[in-house]
Amino acid sequence: MTTRYKIRQNLISIGDDFWIENEEGAKTYKVDGKVLKIRKTLVFEDAQGKKLAQIQQRLLTIRDTMVIDDADGKEIAVIKKALISPLVDRWTVKVKGGEDLDVTGNIFDFEYSIKQGKVKVAEISKKWFRLTDTYGVEIDAGQNHILILAVAVAVDMMAHGDEKKKKGKKTKE
Repeated sequence: MTTRYKIRQNLISIGDDFWIENEEGAKTYKVDGKVLKIRKTLVFEDAQGKKLAQIQQRLLTIRDTMVIDDADGKEIAVIKKALISPLVDRWTVKVKGGEDLDVTGNIFDFEYSIKQGKVKVAEISKKWFRLTDTYGVEIDAGQNHILILAVAVAVDMMAHGDEKKKKGKKTKE
């Protein structure tokens, strides 16, 4: 059985807090954007405020890189954007103590597939929602939901971060 979550894309920016909702619209995970740090940092919490994981930008790297840590600050995955990807967006996710993930998607739409080897384990898609700034993450049974959601948010930040900065500057002017 798969589980589907909803994320409002325009809310993902450093310094903002936002909720990830389940299919029924219940606020399931809070994502807290930390602005006091030099690196981009997002902290994932459950609905009661317990820290579950965090995403942090790795500085001084050739490729866009983000690290996912567990609640204790131990690295559980590293996400890197592919250097050359002619017609698709691609990322590799090196998972500590687990099978690595590959994320590929349409360069023009926000439609991504997350695979372990050749098996699709999750999908990120805008097609499930009428709102243009909202996307869903559908996760197969047996997967680490926090890891997959953190990967989805990191991909959104790396794929659309520059666009959001430009939009933010236009609205502030």
